[in-house]
Amino acid sequence: MPSYEQLRELLDPVSTVLLTVECQQGVVGPDGALPELAREARSSGALHRVARLVAAAHETGVQVIHAIAERRPDGRGANRNARLFRAAERLPVHQLSGSTAVRVAPPIEVTEADFVVRRLHGLSPIHGTDVDALLRNLGCRTLIVTGVSANVAVPNAVFDAVNLGYTAVVPADAIAGVPADYTRAMIRNTLALVATITTTDEVLGCLERPRRSA
Repeated sequence: MPSYEQLRELLDPVSTVLLTVECQQGVVGPDGALPELAREARSSGALHRVARLVAAAHETGVQVIHAIAERRPDGRGANRNARLFRAAERLPVHQLSGSTAVRVAPPIEVTEADFVVRRLHGLSPIHGTDVDALLRNLGCRTLIVTGVSANVAVPNAVFDAVNLGYTAVVPADAIAGVPADYTRAMIRNTLALVATITTTDEVLGCLERPRRSA
């Protein structure tokens, strides 16, 4: 864990962006396609903590980007080159463009200042989407990564952020995957090697504390 001062230095609101990953109703909602993941995101408190982080970002001027995975009704352009994609086609709930399933899930609030970036293909919330260009145009240096899942999309986002030159910060209690033990192992053995691992409360403390004038 970084010291408070180190974390606070990283989380300058001017150059920090908060990314929520697949926190959409069709994934983490009560009637979503992945009930086990949805239950874990909610029962662990991860979804609630994402909402707290988003609210604090809105209050402190930190830019928020919501990364949404969706597909066309005809499936055109979607990947079929992995078991995960083929399994998704058989799920009872599809993440169809324009449907309730691809809306950001409560209790997370979306404001007009937020960006909602939608992708029709692949595993990554960053690679092949508008996210990198937006981050560069926003002057981002530090990317806070939250959401689901610790199995696939969250590690993808962290790796892509690091490869693109951003500093990744992961509040460990604001991400979820299944089983829960795997999330902890992923954080300890993989994400901790490439990202700054912290907690929601520590991030909130850094964002909410007044900064000295230059």
